[in-house]
Amino acid sequence: MKLYNLKNVAKILLCGSILLGPTGCSDFLDEQDPSNLTPESFYTIPDHAEAAIAATYAGLRFYGDGAGIFSANWQMLEAVTGTATTETGQNSDLNNLYSLTYDGNTAHINNWYNGLYRIIANANLALDKIPTIPFLAPATEAQKTRLLGEARFLRAWAYFYAVRLWGDIPLITTPQTANSTDFLPSRAPQEEVYKLIVEDLLAAEAAGLPVTETNGRATQIAAKSLLAKVYLTMAGFPLSKGATHYKLAADKALEVINYSKANPSTLNLFNTYKEVHQENLKNRVEHIFMIQYNIAVAGNPLGDYYPNFKPVTYSGPGGTGSTVPTRSFYGSYETGDLRTVDQEGWFYTTYFTNGDGARFDLGAPYVFKHFNQTANGTQGVPGTRNNNLNVPLIRYAEVLLIFAEAQNELGAPTQEAYDAYKKVHDRSKLTTPGFGTFTQSSFRDAVLRERWYEFAYEGITWFDMVRLRKVFNEKTKGFDAFVGHLNLNVGSGVALQTKHLLFPLGIQEMKNNPNLTPQNPGY
Repeated sequence: MKLYNLKNVAKILLCGSILLGPTGCSDFLDEQDPSNLTPESFYTIPDHAEAAIAATYAGLRFYGDGAGIFSANWQMLEAVTGTATTETGQNSDLNNLYSLTYDGNTAHINNWYNGLYRIIANANLALDKIPTIPFLAPATEAQKTRLLGEARFLRAWAYFYAVRLWGDIPLITTPQTANSTDFLPSRAPQEEVYKLIVEDLLAAEAAGLPVTETNGRATQIAAKSLLAKVYLTMAGFPLSKGATHYKLAADKALEVINYSKANPSTLNLFNTYKEVHQENLKNRVEHIFMIQYNIAVAGNPLGDYYPNFKPVTYSGPGGTGSTVPTRSFYGSYETGDLRTVDQEGWFYTTYFTNGDGARFDLGAPYVFKHFNQTANGTQGVPGTRNNNLNVPLIRYAEVLLIFAEAQNELGAPTQEAYDAYKKVHDRSKLTTPGFGTFTQSSFRDAVLRERWYEFAYEGITWFDMVRLRKVFNEKTKGFDAFVGHLNLNVGSGVALQTKHLLFPLGIQEMKNNPNLTPQNPGY
């Protein structure tokens, strides 16, 4: 027996004998179970810092978590746009989102709030504890700086969603316990929240992140792209910062575009739309930042896009059809737009029985943008049954259109703005009008229409509606004012109201924290 073991056995025996007397062996009794980790005992080595950041990334997957029968959190951002409808109608919360009758009890709304603040809490804990960890060789201070940059990127991402969904929100930047002085925080003005978002993204941009990467972690290009998106949003409603922030958005987007021009094989548009949802191309080329999925941990969560009980996968008849395109939106695409061509663009109207069998007609258009042919199979090729497809959050196409929109708002379309728009539009195989045919107004509408068609079913359209106070009219192909616009996805249409510019705070959250009052107007 080793000396170490002999010493410990002797110590236990000694403690046992002393326990029979009037005193105890305090160092033995006070010993803590190493499996009961606390923030104080855990953050001691660089591997712990890496684990903290990994946990924060993992929090992004709340996006695809379930929200009751035949529904998931991501559907909240699609149901309210009017571009989607449902074939099942069995989830009352989802139905309320489609009909714009949701309130603070709606599960999706509460799940989004909790999910975003879990990311923020994990990021805050990492930002608080990682600086206290000694990064000794082979670890480096550069590694520490990079991890802190990733934490700030993820915190900014979460706050950017939260402030757009609820407006004034609690601004929490430190780890919280029941004894924290601000354990029940009040809501901070949106201006303060955006200030933190910008500070975090600027810090992330300067944190020594790789310029690009294929492992799914934050990069300099991701930080620049998200910052351009934040500036564009700040230029519009509700902050209405206008020209200064359109300029910031254009300049930051141009940095990304210039990198693409110098490195076209690393950052660019895919040649085809099918490559956008090709499993072996995730985190590459057009995909700047994505939520990571792998069946070993968590498979792709967008199965609610499958048609209701039709055999498009290896599983045979199945699927929920709880989020499907409206005929009116699908029909509004210009004739010849490759995005509407069956199995070539964003939609499919036929598929192969059980994934790899005979072709059959679906009877309606369905969303193909997130359909994983590697997992589900294609004609004559069985699927792997492992849906490892990621969910895109930022694509290079969006950076191009951010630049085009922002640059145009500075006075008139420029050749560079036109070129960015044309690059996206040309992929549709439609003819792009010449540069000289556009005015500032007509170019604005062209870019916004392109956003509606390009980013449908990616969780982007609703935020465009809110920041622009405009909604695409599928009949006129123009734009209506937000308030009063009729969504065509439910019955004869449900009109958007001023209150819909924000979501309500969750009722239970307001009961837990009275300092969140007042509720958002109209709820």
